[in-house]
Amino acid sequence: MPANPQGVIVKQIPGGRCAVARHRGSHHDLGDTIWHLYREWLPASGETLRDFPVYFHYLNLASDTPEHLLLTDVHLPLR
Repeated sequence: MPANPQGVIVKQIPGGRCAVARHRGSHHDLGDTIWHLYREWLPASGETLRDFPVYFHYLNLASDTPEHLLLTDVHLPLR
């Protein structure tokens, strides 16, 4: 994929288990959902992280959707 202003890249996501949290609202606030997964959910769950970064599945487009209706699934890879 050629360089682009959105910073989109092609990379393979390995299969495996993930915790998934649905974020509703602005992409600027995704950090709140990620923080909750790492600081609250993960310690209480007894799960262990896999060696792969958190990744996102954008369920609608910011260009076509009011900010308060944006939906993003946050995937936290687990062992």
